[in-house]
Amino acid sequence: MRCPYCKSNNDKVIDSRTSGDAAVIRRRRECLECGRRFTTYETIEEIQLRVIKKDGSRVPFDRAKLRAGILKACEKRPVSQEQIEEICRRIEAQLNEMFDKDVSSQFVGNLVMNELRKLDPVAYVRFASVYREFKDVEQFLEELGPLMNHGDQGNHGPGPVHGTGHGEGAPEKPTKANR
Repeated sequence: MRCPYCKSNNDKVIDSRTSGDAAVIRRRRECLECGRRFTTYETIEEIQLRVIKKDGSRVPFDRAKLRAGILKACEKRPVSQEQIEEICRRIEAQLNEMFDKDVSSQFVGNLVMNELRKLDPVAYVRFASVYREFKDVEQFLEELGPLMNHGDQGNHGPGPVHGTGHGEGAPEKPTKANR
């Protein structure tokens, strides 16, 4: 490791400690040229998940964008910031567990819709209307039908999302072996 003071590449590790969750190793080093001490941090380099958009382009997964879409759908609804954060956490964990490199935007959108359908039916319909790009009232009413028939505030369990539009329901759950 290059000394930040004298730029020498000759040092020794004096102390190593892991962080509480063992995600980072902190190392105290001493430069053998100038004698000064400095700290370095070692982390695992993670491969960033990319989202394949409808047009085929790939963009890095952006948790802030996921959160912003959910926030917009939940605007003026009785949904707490903690609930939104938990949805984002669950979706991000699911994506990282299921995919190594690329995931379709359709799959991400369907995960969001499944979460919102369980949480708040109005937020679910708001998100679905934008995500599925409803062209007319008929498509909107098709989406409302199952919610109105259940009458249980949208708490239908983790089943597939119904309706028309881009990608019917949640796609079949891939495994790391068949990607």
